[in-house]
Amino acid sequence: DILVNNAGVGWLNALEGSPVDVIRKVFETNTIGVMALTQAFLPQFRARRAGMIVNVTSTVTVSPLHLLSVYTASKAAINAFSECLALELAPFDIGVRLVLPGRAPTTDFGKNAASLSPDGMTIPETYKEIADAVFAEWAAAPADMVTRPQDVADAVYRAATDASTPMRSPAGADAEALMSESRPALA
Repeated sequence: DILVNNAGVGWLNALEGSPVDVIRKVFETNTIGVMALTQAFLPQFRARRAGMIVNVTSTVTVSPLHLLSVYTASKAAINAFSECLALELAPFDIGVRLVLPGRAPTTDFGKNAASLSPDGMTIPETYKEIADAVFAEWAAAPADMVTRPQDVADAVYRAATDASTPMRSPAGADAEALMSESRPALA
């Protein structure tokens, strides 16, 4: 009995350039969608006194980046939700784990995010210098310091099947490096 909440939509923009309807869409998908699907599965898991819930969030929740305040908030909410839910569900032998991928340039994440608004992710001119620096940093990053889809699949599999997996597991070379530098993983 495993539930993997991997759906998500990104959003790269300054808060000032983020229409409220887009913010709602990001939270509807990344936060409320995870909670609603989890809620739908809980009666079955509880009745069987078994189950594992794996929620995929992001390393930006442990190491914030420019222009990702909306996205980060939607994923950080799931981190807090998952940690509390783990306590709530432990008496029913239901586990909860988090998988935190890093930057995944081979996915359609950016393209999907741009489709949230008719203007795409048009960053306000005031933030152009910040955006240029962010994009330059990403372009200069070593090619092997990213997260591949297989990295996420492997981390999800470990979280779902290995009881010794910590609450938060990095997925990808960049995520592993980043999380080893930040606060210790929660057990």
